[in-house]
Amino acid sequence: MLAERLRELRKKKKLTQKDIATFLGISESGYGYYEQGRNEPSLETLRKLATKYDVSVSYLTGENEVIERKAKPSNKDEKDIAKRMEEFRKDITSQDGLSFMGEPMSEEAIESLAEAMEHIFRQTQRINKKYIPKKYRDKENE
Repeated sequence: MLAERLRELRKKKKLTQKDIATFLGISESGYGYYEQGRNEPSLETLRKLATKYDVSVSYLTGENEVIERKAKPSNKDEKDIAKRMEEFRKDITSQDGLSFMGEPMSEEAIESLAEAMEHIFRQTQRINKKYIPKKYRDKENE
């Protein structure tokens, strides 16, 4: 099912296997093996493909027959996330001796932490929005 869905979605977007391989940072033959069913992509790769095709991972894998389009954050949401990330980055970079499990954090580790926090901010905002009754939502966010 995965191989068929990957091929179908790629063709709908009028993309080549090379286009998708470049997007994923792998060889064209490596991606071709996914569409042939000879290899299976990692979960991280599935997430990238789901984002690229604007579908859920469960649709790609055949667990769900209905294409579930991901909700796009509004401009207000994007600005809010950017503001929160700016505050978070300022907080963690202003700390002297920032450490993890007793070891000083490298620049790469701090950047990784910031990326993880951005993901958490986005997920939390998406989930909260899902459960707010419509009558309490801002008109711009609907």
